[in-house]
Amino acid sequence: MSYSDDARVQFDTARGREWPSVRQFNLFLENRIGAMLDVVRRFEVARIRIVSLSVLDSSDCAIIRMVFSDYERATEVLRTAQIPYTESDLLVVKLPDGEQPLLTICKVMLQGETNIHYAYPLLTGVGPMGHTAMAFHVEDLELAVQNLLREGFVIFTDNDLMD
Repeated sequence: MSYSDDARVQFDTARGREWPSVRQFNLFLENRIGAMLDVVRRFEVARIRIVSLSVLDSSDCAIIRMVFSDYERATEVLRTAQIPYTESDLLVVKLPDGEQPLLTICKVMLQGETNIHYAYPLLTGVGPMGHTAMAFHVEDLELAVQNLLREGFVIFTDNDLMD
């Protein structure tokens, strides 16, 4: 495959997105005693609330998925500490009232043929009313948002997490 100067390729970035999402940080840490404490302490000292946390552990390293109350300040903390990380978009959905809130969300995802890669609950309430919510990493964020909004679900953004 070759590339020429005549090839016109449009590169869209997540920063230019037009759908609501929440930024997730994927931190790469050595699997050693005290590594998690060191990371958590940095955000506590900076007064940045940890909104969600998920750990994927292996024998030599761990991937820590985190969402913060202020993603811009969290970026500064991570860069200053020189902690390697990546960012990704999450779909954060208010759990609807009823006996089986996850079932109703999953049905909408299935009907829209949207795969859920992983999900986890938020540690704190979201928005001014402190609603319970779930974070989803999905195959097609834009399609999932459209389908959920059409069914009347509430989708949260980074602004809803700010203190």
